[in-house]
Amino acid sequence: MKFRLPFPLNYNTVSLCIIAIVALTFITAGIFDVLDYVIFKILLIGLTAALAIIVSVILFKKDIKKNRLTTNLKDDSH
Repeated sequence: MKFRLPFPLNYNTVSLCIIAIVALTFITAGIFDVLDYVIFKILLIGLTAALAIIVSVILFKKDIKKNRLTTNLKDDSH
């Protein structure tokens, strides 16, 4: 039996999961007063950097969508 996720796994859901992890880590670290520890600062900066990399990959990977027909042009000038 295969396990299926209740949501589609794409770049949007991955970036939302990373945002949720960063936010929950900030909240948890703030509750337990451990934001001054270096390891938590490294972890949070690393997660934020991973999110920035994912977003930049998504932005640069998208192709420019052309709305012009290449064949069968039906314009007034033809």
